[in-house]
Amino acid sequence: MTSPAERFAAARARSQRSDLSDFESSLSFPLDRFQREACEAVADGHSVLVAAPTGAGKTLVGEFAVRHAFDRGEKAFYTTPIKALSNQKFNDLRRTYGTENVGLLTGDTSINAHAPIVVMTTEVLRNMIYAGSRDLDNLGAVVLDEVHYLADRFRGSVWEEVIIHLGQRTALICLSATVSNAEEFGAWLTEVRGDTRVIVSEHRPVPLWPHVLVREGIFDLYSPGVDPQDPGPNPRLNPELEAITRRSRSGEGFAGRGGRPTRGGRKPAGRRAPPWFAVVDVLDQQGLLPAIVFVFSRAGCEDAVDQVRAAGLQLTTPEESAEIGRIVDERCSGIPTADLGALGYLRWRDHLEAGIAAHHAGMIPLFKEVVEELFAGGLLKVVYATETLALGINMPARSVVLEKLVKWDGQGHKDLTAGEYTQLTGRAGRRGIDIEGHAVVVEHPGFDAPQLGRLASRRTYPLVSSFAPSYNMAINLVSQSGVDKARELLELSFAQYQADQNVVGKARRARELESTLKAYRETATCDKGDFMEYAALRERITRAQKDSSRLVKRQRREAGVETLTALRRGDVVRIGSGKRQGFAVVTVPDDHVDAPRPTVVSDDARAFRLAIADLQSGIDAVGAIKVKKGVDTRNARVRRELAQQIVAARETFDAPSRRKAMPEQDHQQQRIDALRREMAAHPCHSCPDREQHARWAERYHRTLRDRDRLTGEIARATGSISALFDRRCAVLRELGYLDGDGPHTAVTNAGALMKRLYSDNDLVIAECLRTGVWQELHPPALAAAVSTLLYGGRREDETRTPHIPGGPGGVLGRALKETVRAWSRIDDLQHAHRLPDAPAPHWGIVSAIHAWAQGKNLDVALKDSEIAPGDMVRWCKQVIDVLDQVAQVAPSEVVRTRAHTAIEAMRRGVVAY
Repeated sequence: MTSPAERFAAARARSQRSDLSDFESSLSFPLDRFQREACEAVADGHSVLVAAPTGAGKTLVGEFAVRHAFDRGEKAFYTTPIKALSNQKFNDLRRTYGTENVGLLTGDTSINAHAPIVVMTTEVLRNMIYAGSRDLDNLGAVVLDEVHYLADRFRGSVWEEVIIHLGQRTALICLSATVSNAEEFGAWLTEVRGDTRVIVSEHRPVPLWPHVLVREGIFDLYSPGVDPQDPGPNPRLNPELEAITRRSRSGEGFAGRGGRPTRGGRKPAGRRAPPWFAVVDVLDQQGLLPAIVFVFSRAGCEDAVDQVRAAGLQLTTPEESAEIGRIVDERCSGIPTADLGALGYLRWRDHLEAGIAAHHAGMIPLFKEVVEELFAGGLLKVVYATETLALGINMPARSVVLEKLVKWDGQGHKDLTAGEYTQLTGRAGRRGIDIEGHAVVVEHPGFDAPQLGRLASRRTYPLVSSFAPSYNMAINLVSQSGVDKARELLELSFAQYQADQNVVGKARRARELESTLKAYRETATCDKGDFMEYAALRERITRAQKDSSRLVKRQRREAGVETLTALRRGDVVRIGSGKRQGFAVVTVPDDHVDAPRPTVVSDDARAFRLAIADLQSGIDAVGAIKVKKGVDTRNARVRRELAQQIVAARETFDAPSRRKAMPEQDHQQQRIDALRREMAAHPCHSCPDREQHARWAERYHRTLRDRDRLTGEIARATGSISALFDRRCAVLRELGYLDGDGPHTAVTNAGALMKRLYSDNDLVIAECLRTGVWQELHPPALAAAVSTLLYGGRREDETRTPHIPGGPGGVLGRALKETVRAWSRIDDLQHAHRLPDAPAPHWGIVSAIHAWAQGKNLDVALKDSEIAPGDMVRWCKQVIDVLDQVAQVAPSEVVRTRAHTAIEAMRRGVVAY
């Protein structure tokens, strides 16, 4: 029997949680255990961290938090990392609470902004906090959906800024994918926010079955008897699948043309993946549709859709096809007819009516939303998507198919991590529809079944902070709290928390290395003299030789920059070595002050942009030939003619110059020679056991470097975030955005304009505004100039010379060069203060943005460019976002007015959607 006190506590809890009972009664299914536990914590007034697999229903906890705040007469904000997810949640909540009670705030959309419930991107909330918005008054709950996004190296800091700076009375509901360090993250949240309940669930409501699709058919990944939901660390694989992959590795079953073995018994590179139409056929036969197929490139998605459609596959009934056509026509009726051709509308519509679609960032947002709507409605059967679809958007499927287990990360190809595999396959299995979900990996060259077994059996990944203070953050913190208080706030970051946790283990390892150093020192004892002193001389010689090598490389780079900037059209150069080795003629010079990239045509008729990296053995200007202005190097015939001219004139070219050593190189060599003489004169140099002693001494110095590296990491980790903040402040002082030192540091009038500039290049934008770099630009040119500080460039841009409206010497051309100089000054300052490189300006979309801001249609704006329509829309929206900031903070009224004009000119057609 319970005591009166216990019965009173239970009655009080029921009273407090009455809205939870009402909420649950509105659902068509009972709450899972983790959902109930999390909702009860919210009802009791706690902040919560909920970590659960994709599709487990953790967003329901966020929805209850909104309901709980709304019923209490408090505001609720629901934040997401991407606009598409914000739009989806906005529509969901409007259906529940009515249009008058729900608002939406993204970078380019404001609907009912002061409503009691507002859905927004996380950056919008961060900006509201820094601006001291009155909409934060009476804010009862903030839902941070996909909070594990704080590990994102580009945007992750925003989540930590919100968590640290949001008012303490506001409850935080953090929703995360399953992470292996949820307890650590929860402990940090408790330290920063106060009492926070951590609720972790690894249970998938719909079981997931992993398979492999090979040319012989589709096979289970695991051996019979292995539970796919709990396979253990080293699960046994399906013996049939292992036999097939063994034959693949041995080359059995492979032959050359006509069925003959490959010449010389060479092992083939691996079996080709089955064609996409065959994959869809198998999925259809096995009852595994609808499916999301993850292909790790946009072009790959489009090629797959074309291949399946070309094979004549029709996955929809006539009734479904007609319904798809009706929805598409209705949703796209607002697109200007002139833009439909550039968007590939008819081809896209045909694919949809067949039940097939692509989904990637190169598509305009409206097209992606139509795909999501049709797939969610069961009308589409197969969607080929890039991995961005795995983030948050509600598009569950019966099956998820992975093209391969390797992806391009922007720098190189790398294997999928266990966390990425879990995130991608998490969409398989529709709760309430499917009894089980299916994760299918398609056989591909290099496929490794044991690797897949390891991926599929590990369901979690660690959450690692990417937090780093920006210039905008530094200005806002100093303005609101002063330098000392700002440092204290930054020390509360998850990044610093993790760094402090790591220090303990590193300190223990450093102590172990100290003991090892002592033992090595004793073992290297020599009766001829102090061998550690002798070994230190050898070490100094090695370091001096490396320094000399670095000096040569630096001088070679400086000479290369000087040579490349001096080249003019028609100059012929000789490239010393590497894949570019040979003669080449300059067709388009480039006088960029830091990284010139002139366009050249080589003596084997290749066109490329020459870079410093190509000049490992130097470059010589050896002569000149006649090259017409504006020559089109994309034309193969033109390239061949230029190559023939180079070959014909080769006898007239100068011999390559012999490079003399620079004075600094001579000084370095003299230093090395002096150290060698000192080493030869040392008593230990004549020891018969010298090399044996030296081996122990080498181990000593190697261990000493490890010890010094560890102690350096410990020193950097202790207060590392505030040290980075101090360096940012030092740059801001030099430029006049901050004044004073220590506790007397204050934001200047120039610094005040940075409070509302939110961009990776915030300081460069501020400098361009402060120094009048953009003062003479008309609205389209202003938009184009802003684009250079947002666009990151692509590999395809390396071989293209950007078109500058008005030419390089025109008003825009001069402003762009001044923008580069402003960036260069800031980049130099950042290097001087040991800060990361500032993102360099890129002119790749200048012409397209300028044309769109002039009012030209999409087809004209994208002419002669390789920019996808979806990318164009996204860049336009980012430019509009920054122009909106410029219109509010620019010191010049002329610039503010022109920024407003540019926004109005750009926010139209597909961009306005």
